[in-house]
Amino acid sequence: MKVQELECEVCFQEKTLALFQRSVRQWEPKRRLTVSQWADENRVLTTETSSEPGPWRTARAEYQREIMDSIEDWEEVVIMASAQVGKTEFLMNVTASFIDQDPCPIIHVLPKDDMVESYSKNRFTPMVKSSKALTEKVGVAKSRDSSNTISEKSFPGGYLAIVGANVAANLSSRPVQVVLCDEVDRFPASSGTEGDPIELVTARTKTFKRKRRHLFVSTPVDKDTSRIYELYSNSTMEQWHLPCPHCGDKQPLRFALKNGVGGVKYEFHEEDGEFIVTKAEYVCAYCGALGEEKDWKRGAGEWVARKKHSTRRGFHINQLASPWSDWREIAKAFLVAKREGPDKLKVFVNTVLGEPWETKLKGFDDKTIKARREFYGCDVPEGVKLLTAAVDTQDDRFEIEVIGWGAGKESWRIEYKVIRGDLDGPAIWQALDEFLCRTWTGHDGHEFRIVGMAMDSGGHYTKEVYEFTGPRNYRFFTAIKGVGKTAKTAQDVSFISGHTKTAEEKAVLYKIGVDDGKVKVFESLKISTPGPQYCHFPDDGRGYDDAYFLGLTAETQKVVTEDGVRLKKWVKIRDRNEPFDLAVYNRAILEIIRPNLSLPREQQPNGPKVEPIGLERIKTAGPRRKKRRNVSSSL
Repeated sequence: MKVQELECEVCFQEKTLALFQRSVRQWEPKRRLTVSQWADENRVLTTETSSEPGPWRTARAEYQREIMDSIEDWEEVVIMASAQVGKTEFLMNVTASFIDQDPCPIIHVLPKDDMVESYSKNRFTPMVKSSKALTEKVGVAKSRDSSNTISEKSFPGGYLAIVGANVAANLSSRPVQVVLCDEVDRFPASSGTEGDPIELVTARTKTFKRKRRHLFVSTPVDKDTSRIYELYSNSTMEQWHLPCPHCGDKQPLRFALKNGVGGVKYEFHEEDGEFIVTKAEYVCAYCGALGEEKDWKRGAGEWVARKKHSTRRGFHINQLASPWSDWREIAKAFLVAKREGPDKLKVFVNTVLGEPWETKLKGFDDKTIKARREFYGCDVPEGVKLLTAAVDTQDDRFEIEVIGWGAGKESWRIEYKVIRGDLDGPAIWQALDEFLCRTWTGHDGHEFRIVGMAMDSGGHYTKEVYEFTGPRNYRFFTAIKGVGKTAKTAQDVSFISGHTKTAEEKAVLYKIGVDDGKVKVFESLKISTPGPQYCHFPDDGRGYDDAYFLGLTAETQKVVTEDGVRLKKWVKIRDRNEPFDLAVYNRAILEIIRPNLSLPREQQPNGPKVEPIGLERIKTAGPRRKKRRNVSSSL
């Protein structure tokens, strides 16, 4: 009995101790994990959001670890990154870690408010549903539950607000502790009329002092106005270094070779117009040895700072280091972008290399472009597949330019025409109609007709422009209205921004973002070698005189301050800029028609064969409008 009693007493003591340990465990402080540790333990990627579903593994892309964990100790963290490196996942893991371990008011700022629903439903909600740690704290959004909606998620101790940077009320209404800014280079220059959205939203964290956190993430765009580049430049400016598989010296990966080393060396050939990259290796910047992609990427990397900074840590990462990118595909993307011209090359630099695009003006002026004039030997030289036209409407004249287009948007100026006269009478409209109905002869006798025309509808003759283009809509003759950049509309107006039809004249009217269009034209004018997007000019008259080239280069881009906001805007350096405007209009009508310029000329549109409308059928303008002096309808 004594033995049994002793055994019972020991058992009772063990049970009591176990009960006490369980009770204490419920009240002991929860172990604080870093963001990467939390993600490794709690995050699960789903088929809805990832091509690699399953438990999150920070080690899959080791460069992510220090980026995410830096938010623990640094007030501000900047990530300037390419696409396909997991930058949105950084933000989501930071959000999830704070919700579970350090609940507080959080705001996630997207470029526009119309992106909120998609992010909430397609990114945030799947993350919550796949993580037990989050599901227990963040409820399911209900339309009648104001504490948990599409744009606001509540949890014990805080909330997450998902907002657009374009609405000032979203950014300045309540205090928050953590600010997450996603794709800041696509933020509007001003949130409504209240100023820089980044300044507005970070001002909400002042009351939190030591606990506040600001995280800025973006792919950069233009160097002169890039917010992420400016923030990164004023940070520790860290780069991800990997060791050479041969000599072991660590270095940041870059694409372009410099003096034959320190970049990607690739081999390729072309089949049926498609680039086939057969090999891509990296040339060490120190020993010059070639190394395969897998050998470089399996090396133990580290972040190396280029500057010291007290409150802001900055990281730059590109696709060359990403486990989700292939160097051969990167090389192919570069070859395609180089062939297609500056527009595509800029996208490559931004989204693949994670670097801002820099516009270089060296050696670019009216004289250098004029010096490129060449002898065509016919109206339309070989290489041209179709013709477009553009018309600028002034009070006493029409200025018209006809441009021929070839593969890769290579262009040939065909004729620059000025028709002078009284726009209140029908004669000048008759002359314009006759000019646009004529044909131009190619080197082999082929007759080219205008397949589309864009006509400026600004100035004093808007109704007359509609009356002229309306009956000719079937010929792709359209009126256009230019929309320029302001502090409020910056980055919001794409080149071709939709169209309407006027109620009375039934004329098609396109709204075009002239700043975007001018960038496209400007970049093409800078190309100095014939090929995609190169611009040819005739040297046998046709209106291409000194005044034309001065007008073609009459504007330049400058960074200006407008309503307290820094903008990159086009400004005149000479009074006459009609040739530049007409180049934009011609590019616009080409993008409206969207022909497949890779097809042979025989498969391209050539416009209907038409006769001018008779003089008696062209409407007169009626009583003369009162003119304002020194008014130009140019964009």
